[in-house]
This record gives sequence, C-alpha cells and structure tokens, in this order.
Amino acid sequence: MGCILSAYVLWIWLRSVEVVAVHQNGNHTYIIVKNFPITDKEKIDWRLRNRDILKKRYNIPKPALSGDYTVIFWDYGDGYKEEGKYDRLCFDDLEPPKNCIDKNMILNVNYSKNYGASYITVKKSYYTDKNGGIVENKDD
Repeated sequence: MGCILSAYVLWIWLRSVEVVAVHQNGNHTYIIVKNFPITDKEKIDWRLRNRDILKKRYNIPKPALSGDYTVIFWDYGDGYKEEGKYDRLCFDDLEPPKNCIDKNMILNVNYSKNYGASYITVKKSYYTDKNGGIVENKDD
C-alpha cells in the first residue's frame, strides 16, 4: 500500500503542466491549464520559471498603457461547457454553446509598476519584496 501511495504522489509531482488555451480581455489574460502544481510555492515557482516561455509562445502578458496586467490561471477541469450553470467564466473568443469553464481559479498574478507582482491563490496571497523574494501577505 505504501508503494502505491508513493508512486501516486510521485506521479502527481512529476506530471507536466499543460496549457490548454489562452484567452485575452484587455490587460487581463486567462490561461486554462491542466495538471498545475499543487502547493502555492510550486504554483508561483512554475509561473516564474515559465514566464519567458509564455511571453514567447503566447505574447502574454499584455500590459495596459500604465504597465499593469493580470494573468489568471484557471483549471480546465471537465473542459468547456455551456453557460447554463451559475458562476461559469465564458469567453467571447469561443463560439457558444461550449465557451465557458467552471470558475476554479488556481493562481492570480497581478502586476503594477507601483507595487510590483502579487500572487493570489485560493487561500493566501503573496507579494514580491524589495529584494525580489516572494513573501506571504500576513494581512489576509
């Protein structure tokens, strides 16, 4: 039983993140993903390690004139669905009826020239300190 549990945990940790789609709305980018890391640290680390790849491959983020932007990673879950259910996120760049996903936010990255980058997960938020480190926001 211990070997099976260890193998499952190892599989979860080593699986690759898959970017399913990228949707743009002004300076807000919505990235639909599968297999995103589990812990907050891994989520933020993945974003930092892959920001240049995302910029090159998808030309994101697309900042406003002020330089501010938001990038939100959403779990693909069971895929695109019809709008029907309350609180689904729908995308104008996809043809209905299956142009929505269930709102299961994984990571919200906000950047402003005045405050730098902040990261919001389901339960906590973090910010970049003056030395470039990622610090948990204790005011939450």
